[in-house]
Amino acid sequence: MRAPVTPSATYRLQFNRDFTFADATKIIPYLHLLGISHIYASPFLKARAGSPHGYDIVDHNALDPELGDEASFATYVQALQEHGMSQILDIVPNHMGVGGDDNAWWLDVLENGESSAYARYFDIDWHPANAALRNKVLLPFLGDHYGATLEQGELTLVLNADEGTFGVRYYEHLFPVDPRSYPQILSFGIELLEHQLSKESQVFNAFSALIADCHALPRRTELSTARRTKRTRGIAACKGHLTELYRHHPEIRAHMNRNLRHFNGTLGQPESFDPLDRLLEKQAYRLAYWQVASDEINYRRFFDINELAGIRIEDDDVFSATHRLVQRLIDNGEISGLRIDHPDGLSDPFKYYGDLQAMIASTLDARGQKPTVANYYVLVEKILTYPEHLPVDWPVSGTTGYEAAHLLNGLLICPDSEHALSRFYRQFTGQSDDFSELLYKRKKLIIHGALASDLTSLANLASSIAQTDRHTRDFTYQALRAATAEIAACFPVYRTYITRERSSETDYRYIHQAITQAKKRSPAHDIQIFDFLEELITLGKVNRYSPEIRQEVVRFALRFQQYTAPVMAKGLEDTALYSYNRLVSMNDVGFDPRAFGVSVETFHQENQRRLSAWPQSMVTTSTHDSKRGEDVRTRINILSELPREWRQHVSRWSRMNRHKKRLVNDIPMPSRNDEYLLYQILLGAWPTGTTPASDLAVIRDRIEAYMLKAVREAKVFTSWINPNPEYESAIQFFVRALLDNSRNNEFLKDFIPFQQRLGRFGLLSSLSQTLLKLTIPGVPDIYQGNDLCAFNLVDPDNRAPVDFHRRQQALQALSTEYRNNSDPRALLQDLLTQIEDGRAKLFLTWRALTLRRLQCSLFIEGKYFELKTRGHRANHICAFGRRLGDKEVIVAVPRWFARLTDGNDSMPLGSPTWDDTWIEAGGDASAGSFCNVLTDEVPQVFRNDSGLWFRAADLFGYFPVALLTRNCAPL
Repeated sequence: MRAPVTPSATYRLQFNRDFTFADATKIIPYLHLLGISHIYASPFLKARAGSPHGYDIVDHNALDPELGDEASFATYVQALQEHGMSQILDIVPNHMGVGGDDNAWWLDVLENGESSAYARYFDIDWHPANAALRNKVLLPFLGDHYGATLEQGELTLVLNADEGTFGVRYYEHLFPVDPRSYPQILSFGIELLEHQLSKESQVFNAFSALIADCHALPRRTELSTARRTKRTRGIAACKGHLTELYRHHPEIRAHMNRNLRHFNGTLGQPESFDPLDRLLEKQAYRLAYWQVASDEINYRRFFDINELAGIRIEDDDVFSATHRLVQRLIDNGEISGLRIDHPDGLSDPFKYYGDLQAMIASTLDARGQKPTVANYYVLVEKILTYPEHLPVDWPVSGTTGYEAAHLLNGLLICPDSEHALSRFYRQFTGQSDDFSELLYKRKKLIIHGALASDLTSLANLASSIAQTDRHTRDFTYQALRAATAEIAACFPVYRTYITRERSSETDYRYIHQAITQAKKRSPAHDIQIFDFLEELITLGKVNRYSPEIRQEVVRFALRFQQYTAPVMAKGLEDTALYSYNRLVSMNDVGFDPRAFGVSVETFHQENQRRLSAWPQSMVTTSTHDSKRGEDVRTRINILSELPREWRQHVSRWSRMNRHKKRLVNDIPMPSRNDEYLLYQILLGAWPTGTTPASDLAVIRDRIEAYMLKAVREAKVFTSWINPNPEYESAIQFFVRALLDNSRNNEFLKDFIPFQQRLGRFGLLSSLSQTLLKLTIPGVPDIYQGNDLCAFNLVDPDNRAPVDFHRRQQALQALSTEYRNNSDPRALLQDLLTQIEDGRAKLFLTWRALTLRRLQCSLFIEGKYFELKTRGHRANHICAFGRRLGDKEVIVAVPRWFARLTDGNDSMPLGSPTWDDTWIEAGGDASAGSFCNVLTDEVPQVFRNDSGLWFRAADLFGYFPVALLTRNCAPL
């Protein structure tokens, strides 16, 4: 069996040492039965040992040994192929894991500096403005200041006798020593060695020759090909000689071990660490306290993570070196699609996509298997800000679906409660900023904090360019730095994509918008400085410069565009979304908290746009980066239907819990804003069913961990960089007090009934969201575990192990019962009666994906058309059709279930809920009857002057959502 070229449906798996290739192999039959065509695999190339996610790759050309060997991978691939399935691989072209001792390329750079064959692989500025870092790379991996760390004996000089290398150890980190500085180690105390061996002995002469050979090595700063080659060969010879002497001569071995002890100093004697300090000063790196990174780091990182160093994938050699294994996997047919992680970090994403497609095309051509589509299936993790759209000329298949998740979630939010919820949020918390202003301030916080070193680099570059022209030389460094920061803070999207070869009016518009806003916010600045920076960013007048300066202008433009993406990501996703808590189901990656709800009309327009432009784009509702899982969000969304009840409950809970706060600087803490967040998170993440003490302990631990992360990300009272133990202790105490399992916990007595009622509406809303995801244009993805209800929070909570055995058993039982009964209504009643167990969602997913697999072309290529609704509950329904040839599918889902049922617990089925409510049937009555694939019913079509219609009470008689087919093969 062969997997389809375009996936029918994908299932995201998070590989790590606790979920291996062997574990994935076991669940392939289950995923196949569910209707999945492709596993959507997290990165499985060799990552840092113990990596929970795989994004810290240390070797692009090896499988991660913690996941299994080549044989277990082959077994996994074979199982996929036997089931007619394949996989999409998540790859990481932007960065690599550094630090530690397992990235050979990085270690070579530390040993050899700019002369390393891999120096240009990493995005390092070897000539920064700080003279102390010239020809060095800053390594901010120390847990304390350098001097303190050194004198506490935490830096240890070690010898790897097998490899003939010296290095400095700091816990898991290894910092190689430049062989040209080995003589500092080897020569110390040489008089004693000479006395032991005698000056004329062959061993002493060999040892002296080793010292001389090391000293004669070309310097790291000698960058000609000849000198680099000589250095490489010389180093290999020196290491080999060192190993031989150490192994075979006890006197040499004793001498080296003595010297190691000498260099490693004596605690309590600060001067004893001077030799090691002097040795470290000679290296191609400068060790530093981790907090120094934000000001001085001179290598590009993934956001502000020091252990993830940016690589220069735009270099053809780097591209080739990092894609050999990926190319082999494609050549062998072991993967059939790629997901590109963080492409906005790349210097030129468009070039990368083209290089990637060219490599794949040449690989398949060589095998005589030209792709049947214009481009190989490649998805990009591009986060779009509304109403931004993916550039139409990118040679990719679409995005990973954040914008679709925003659309699906927004449809389920009741927009007419925006004013009431906004007003109560302001009253309760005292928050006065609107979200746009808050986002601007949070971006400025990131710019002048975590990403300040990148800003400094940009300002230095802009200043050097300005000094070459008499019209701009009066623009000072500080003014350029401030103006660059202002533009980045005002940037309306993550980034633009201008290069010398490519530009767009859209990008020019975004840049001009940012410049205009920056000017308004900076009335004291010389406005001309913004015009100068606009010319640099847009490359508008690049040709007026000399060839040498022209390169610097292009470098500035590319660097600035790489900079705005992490500024937006850190300012929005990792700060503002944790600070603005009006309705936190709207706070997620790719979402806009300002867009309160999505109309049915907008929903249809965006789906038609996706079908027209990107029909193979992914449609998702949860990812490994989600701030809250899809089922958590649908619960919290219900608050938009119950603003009055929400206000009453929060006001009551706040009074009940006032005494559970602690005083921090004479102020009761946690803050009202964090308290407001906590109540929403509890409503969303609370387990279904009864809550015994054991479950209460689990939820307490989860919520406590979440809230600590949330308040640190918000960066208001505490942060990762500058933790506030008093505030964090107050948060922990408050969570524990709220979730105390004593019988007199008045909060839980009031909270649980409200949560259970709201949670039930959320489960119904989840069914609507699920069916929409599985049927609108695009390729649906299920994040691991979300085939049943899952109430996950942000990572690491959403990376918890998934109980696949439970899912396998549940699906097998559903499949057997459904196929053994001619009338499924009893099964459906059971699923809805016990809706809290999640089987209703699993059943819906199974039936819809089975239909998708049988009618894949219809769902990928088929026309999408809106279906009208009319009558008493018309605004509670979203309906549309898909058509290809004579095959047709109709989808109808309700929304706003709390209002639909007037707040009671009755299931919204049939009459009287849906009386006098109609859904357009569309098409031609003579084309045949429709069948509901969820209930096996054939609903009656009614004709009137305005066309053909279904009664909503018929479509929603036995199940809350409807999926109809016409002229499609039986499931």
